[in-house]
Amino acid sequence: MKRIFDVVFALILIIFTAPLMLITALLIRSSMGKPVLFRQKRPGYKEKPFYIYKFRTMSNTEKLHGKDLPDSERLTSLGEWVRRFSIDELPQLFNIVKGDLSFVGPRPLLMEYLPLYNERQRKRHDVKPGITGWAQVNGRNSVNWNERFELDVWYVEHKSMFLDMKIIFLTILRVISGSGVSQPGSKTMTKFKGN
Repeated sequence: MKRIFDVVFALILIIFTAPLMLITALLIRSSMGKPVLFRQKRPGYKEKPFYIYKFRTMSNTEKLHGKDLPDSERLTSLGEWVRRFSIDELPQLFNIVKGDLSFVGPRPLLMEYLPLYNERQRKRHDVKPGITGWAQVNGRNSVNWNERFELDVWYVEHKSMFLDMKIIFLTILRVISGSGVSQPGSKTMTKFKGN
């Protein structure tokens, strides 16, 4: 039932958001150049890797005078606006149709984090990852890593269609308000370095 809902709702949203995705792609192409999409390998259900797609929000300039630039300095003004309203997540609707993602589930993080999880945190991979999740509507990136993982595992242990509908509704409210996009004092989420 969840898979049917995911595919049908994703196809409907792709149709309705196609003009917004086209405008966003053109703005990114004209202001930041190629590529328009950001593609990255992430762990999915049972830690099986897949490629996630998002609209690019950062400049390609990774180094200045031989030093790595932090994400906060690479994030463009357009990218900041696109992130604030979660427009960068729209290409993930195609990940849902492919079966890589669900609408609701723990957010897929970086492959490099896999060896850093403890056994409880690893349970977040016992369900399909999602575009939004319990952690996203309870602080998004403004909570610390331990709190975020605990929220993810709580979802895995209490998942239901009713809970998914509640999370989707709360996500819409979060997107409209634009709250919790980054950690306090940072424009993006700081890296997880283990327990």
